Amino acid sequence: MKITIKLIGPFIYAAGFSEKEFEAPESATVESLFGLVGIEKDRPKIVTRNGKAVGSVDELQDGDRVVISPLYSGG
Repeated sequence: MKITIKLIGPFIYAAGFSEKEFEAPESATVESLFGLVGIEKDRPKIVTRNGKAVGSVDELQDGDRVVISPLYSGG
């Protein structure tokens, strides 16, 4: 199945791309994508799938668009 991953902020520089389509196995979860893009699993981040927040164990479906953003704070 095809999954589009969009990265935000410093994740772009770590992975070398801002948005890219990947071929993922049918049983792929959000957490399995972190290895594809080189993001440590324990690094704080916000993940959305098709515009809605998801957890790391949520399963993906063909055509999903996943956005991974680091946590930011400030005022």
